[in-house]
Amino acid sequence: MQIRRFEGKVAVITGGAHGIGKAIAGAFEAEGAMVHIIDTTPGDWFVGDISDPKVLERFSESVIEASGHVDYLVNNAPPPMVGIDDCDWDAFQRALAIGVTAPFYLTKLFMPHFAPGASVINLSSSRDRMSQPRTESYTAAKGGIAALTHALAVSLAGRARVNSISPGWIDTTDAHIAGADARQQPVGRVGKPEDIAALALFLCSDAAGFITGENICVDGGMTKLMIYHGEYGWQYGDAD
Repeated sequence: MQIRRFEGKVAVITGGAHGIGKAIAGAFEAEGAMVHIIDTTPGDWFVGDISDPKVLERFSESVIEASGHVDYLVNNAPPPMVGIDDCDWDAFQRALAIGVTAPFYLTKLFMPHFAPGASVINLSSSRDRMSQPRTESYTAAKGGIAALTHALAVSLAGRARVNSISPGWIDTTDAHIAGADARQQPVGRVGKPEDIAALALFLCSDAAGFITGENICVDGGMTKLMIYHGEYGWQYGDAD
């Protein structure tokens, strides 16, 4: 008989209708957890924009009314990516609201309702430590959530463990990505949402009971790969 590690537990996931969030939600459900999702996409979950604090308040109230407590909170909803050329004040503030402020506020709202052994997982990105041009709004938000993670881990000591995951290239389209795109990854392939879901569940499990305040990069080794023009097939081309 298969042991379901999270039988009777309650998991909350933002941005759980697609991609990584959907994979995490499905993994928790397969392990027996009751899953609450908030997403802007219409569906059989709480529909709302997490950049609005009133929406977060209504969502948290609905979760506690339905389940009474929270064991796991996964702040996954992605902020928009707008570069410095096109990003105005409002666009940048919206990215921070979705990527940093909402995870902070939702954690605060659920804090009195965390069950013993609770765990918070924040989704950062490998862009919290490296960048492409014109990615400022997204990168700033991901850097912010990485720093917020260790701050919350200290403040919530004894109440909840708090960790973040920094995915690299994760294909959420079910495409088979081969060729150079796959070979450039030290592991030889592009990531899958299930790679992130597996780590999220581990970090929420008792096996990770001594881990808090960490930001774990899951990128197939790409951030460890040194790239120099003219070596090992790498060629630098001038940008347009």
